[in-house]
Amino acid sequence: MRRTFVPLACAALISSLAQAQLPVSAPRFPAEVQASQPADPARADVQALAAPLTLRSAVETALAHNPQLRAAAAELDANDGTVRQAGLVPNPVLGVDQEDVKSGARVTTMQLSQTLETGGKRAARVELAQRGKDIAALELLARRADVRATAIQAFFDALTAQERVKVAEESLRIAASGVDAAVRRVTAGKVSPTEETRARVAASTARIDLRQAQAESSAALRALTAVMGAPEGSVQRVDGVVGVLPVAPSAPDIMARLSEAPAVRRALLEVQRADAGYTLARATGIPDVTVGVGARRAQETGRTQALLSVSVPLPFFDRNQGGQLEALRRRDAAQATAQAEELRLRSELLQMADLLQARKEEAETLRSEVLPGAQAAYEAARTGFELGKFSFLDALDAQRTWLQVRSQYYTAVAQVHRTAAEIDRQLGATTDRP
Repeated sequence: MRRTFVPLACAALISSLAQAQLPVSAPRFPAEVQASQPADPARADVQALAAPLTLRSAVETALAHNPQLRAAAAELDANDGTVRQAGLVPNPVLGVDQEDVKSGARVTTMQLSQTLETGGKRAARVELAQRGKDIAALELLARRADVRATAIQAFFDALTAQERVKVAEESLRIAASGVDAAVRRVTAGKVSPTEETRARVAASTARIDLRQAQAESSAALRALTAVMGAPEGSVQRVDGVVGVLPVAPSAPDIMARLSEAPAVRRALLEVQRADAGYTLARATGIPDVTVGVGARRAQETGRTQALLSVSVPLPFFDRNQGGQLEALRRRDAAQATAQAEELRLRSELLQMADLLQARKEEAETLRSEVLPGAQAAYEAARTGFELGKFSFLDALDAQRTWLQVRSQYYTAVAQVHRTAAEIDRQLGATTDRP
């Protein structure tokens, strides 16, 4: 019986031919992803930060422990399986047929067949899968830029909120000193008791403002720790200089960096993936060849016959015409989308650069001109009130103006950093801002 199936040894030759049909291309995706993937997903050690948190530490911690980056890295790793699966050849098929069931009259046929793909289908599948992996790699880089920008924005939100707490504390101290001054003047009979009432109302308002500022600061710190992937309450203070503003990029700088923006690169990769899909659709229209070897054993004659078979579908009707047309139009759509995405991003970035410059000028004007004038007016009004030259309303109005200007300044600074972070996010910046 062993001699009956000796021809089946040719199966090894068929598998060798199928494997040698086309080589699997090496993975191709942005090289910088190798260095940008987060470290151990197990979140090593994020310890409570006793010292004030710096901007660089916040960004580094976010890039190392943000859950969204781990998800993007896992998605990139999943595409390795997609590329590997696309490069596999079809499995051979083993078939056994038996004619008649009577002893001595049975005819047994065993055959091993293998489909040999033609037209470059395997290479086209691998190319399409590789383009998907390139997009996943770019998504990881874009996610890193997004996490970095979000961490910077959250850091400066926490920093400005922390400064607002200081302003509110100073406001309460000033209001308390105003109450003391009003009490002394009322006791001396120099002013009406209503001055003391107004001073106490101002102090109560200052206490409410302080509690609100403290709540906003706590919320900003929680948002920062969430971006960093750090435990709740691990960040108590941040360390930075509010007055150091980022440099607004010029129009030539934006144009030079536009081609590296994640949205533009993704749109171009989508064109490449659509082109690979069109190539696969064309290859699918070419019929594959199936070859087989086997043996036929007839018990009645005691004879074993070798079998060889070749089958090819005849593409009379289905040549994947509809699939080719669909893939071609999707490629055209991807090209148009890439052009539109570049134009949109260019316009938005130039507008944000102008907005950033305007907000920087506003913040610098407030710091260098408005704030000193408001502070001088307040100090003069306070001194005049203590000397009895001004009423408490005059001193209170000057104090309120000074504090409002300081709050306006911190709001302008926060908007500057928010706009700069958004520009970095759109351009895909991955280096830490000093």
